Amino acid sequence: MIFDRIKALVEQEMNIPAENISLESRIAEDLGADSIDAIELIMGVEEEFDIEISDDEAMNIKTIGNLVEVIEKLTK
Repeated sequence: MIFDRIKALVEQEMNIPAENISLESRIAEDLGADSIDAIELIMGVEEEFDIEISDDEAMNIKTIGNLVEVIEKLTK
């Protein structure tokens, strides 16, 4: 499941316990990601799923759920 893979990635990249990550988690506000953390997360996701997320798409990703939606769209 995409969400589980993202949770593992966020836990590893940002040292946040998986139980604190939900689809509604806001990447900046709830998970405390600064711009560098967000970029590293996007890069990690791109590598994990072998996709490329455009800058425009990346700017619109505010929650973990948004990230899942983008991945689902790009992996179909």
